[in-house]
Amino acid sequence: MIDFPNYSRSYDRTRHAVRFWGHDSAIEASFFIDEGALKRIQPSAHSSESGFLDAFDANRDLICATAARKYVRGSRGSYDLLAGDF
Repeated sequence: MIDFPNYSRSYDRTRHAVRFWGHDSAIEASFFIDEGALKRIQPSAHSSESGFLDAFDANRDLICATAARKYVRGSRGSYDLLAGDF
């Protein structure tokens, strides 16, 4: 089962997404939630790095729950969360 104990997140300018990490025992998986998904869950989010990070922080529980549903153990190293996932 994936868990999200690490509150670190960062904005990836090349992917236009916020990156965060989950852990399944010793396995670490990267997750990216793109700007479109963040705007869907928080339409008032400012279209800037700090605005997207703030939107992530305000909706962390929803985002992590969605990430957990997409996660498949050992299938790949990273997962993308898009607007259609919310």
